[in-house]
Amino acid sequence: MTLDTDTPATPATPPSQARIALRSVRRSIAASARTGLASARRAGDRVAAFAEPVTGVVSPVGWLVLVAAVVALGLAWALGWIELAFVGATLLAALLLAVPFVFGRMRYRVEIELQPRRVVAGERALGRLVVHNVADATSVPSQLELPVGRGLAEFVIPSIPAGGQHEELFAVPTQRRAVITAGPAASVRGDQLGLLRREVRWTEPVELFVHPVTARLKPSAAGLVRDLEGEITKTITDNDISFHALRAYEPGDALRNVHWRTSARTGQLMVRQYEETRRSQLLLVQATNRAHYASDEEFELAVSVLASLGVQVIRDATRLATATDRLRLNTATPTALLDDTSRIAPVESGALPVRDVVREAAKRVPTPSVVIVVGGSIAPLAEFRAVETVFGSDTQILVFRAELGAASRITRVGESTVVTVGTLDELSRLVRRVRP
Repeated sequence: MTLDTDTPATPATPPSQARIALRSVRRSIAASARTGLASARRAGDRVAAFAEPVTGVVSPVGWLVLVAAVVALGLAWALGWIELAFVGATLLAALLLAVPFVFGRMRYRVEIELQPRRVVAGERALGRLVVHNVADATSVPSQLELPVGRGLAEFVIPSIPAGGQHEELFAVPTQRRAVITAGPAASVRGDQLGLLRREVRWTEPVELFVHPVTARLKPSAAGLVRDLEGEITKTITDNDISFHALRAYEPGDALRNVHWRTSARTGQLMVRQYEETRRSQLLLVQATNRAHYASDEEFELAVSVLASLGVQVIRDATRLATATDRLRLNTATPTALLDDTSRIAPVESGALPVRDVVREAAKRVPTPSVVIVVGGSIAPLAEFRAVETVFGSDTQILVFRAELGAASRITRVGESTVVTVGTLDELSRLVRRVRP
């Protein structure tokens, strides 16, 4: 095909000035609209904040009644129905009659006491609510509400003389491991229909730790660390206690490592080399993916296994790091660890593979001697085997699988030891048989 290079190019049509002007006007209008909406939003927020002391006392039922009254009166005016006017007036009258019930001032000092503050799941815990009247006159009867976990306790507080106090006792449900929050305690004033409601908070929330049930393990939990403490590795280092060999001096070597007798005999500076001695570091990880557990009870068994192992390792004074998919646990003391195990919850979605969970936990600690992974019976064994790729050959991998009601056993899968725990009572016996 031949191109005609002599044909002149057609000049581009210049943009219409009217089109440019319209585009500029549209942009200006859009920018003005955005600015106006932002200003209106800020003004609305200021108005809402200013009116909050009034609008905040109207309950959802009260707002529903108010909307129904306005609609009824509007329809009555538009349609001329006297019945709708009567309905609207009755609803407005109910709101007006509720107003006096929210007035009144109370001067309380309220205390919440939980005894004890830490229990094992299934143990009994009691709470005590003490209301002090710090006013100069006798208080009027009132109602106090106290959220306890997912429930709500309601107390009718009688008249309290000036300087007096009133006490209420309540039970805290502790059937399951959890961190139960009691409070804040709030006094409530309002009408019997619940149209208006005014709350005054008197306390801050108080936490009750319901620890998991644990098994008592013997010291040197498991021989998990006992067999590895002081074990010589194949890593060569310049600083340790296990002598390995001598080598020629290199610039930068510490003079304290020079072996002077050999240097004098050979006429060349020689320095000591050592085999690195393993310093025990245990990493304890629980995979909390909900899909890996057959039931909630099996998940609780896994948490109990984690807590039992962790508590004993801390008592053995071995360095320990403990983590889950979303939580890094405090291992300063057994109590601190148990407090944090009370917060462990299953991950419903977006859970990482077991290998990634362990890898993330290992980033914050020295290379561990032993890695213990706790999981559920439905987790694929391949996920546990993949943990071996995170560490070198000097790190031992132990897997504790919670399988409620199954026969407890110890097997080898690849380079890992897999311990199946059917009941918590079997954990102590299984741990004594484990040899990394």
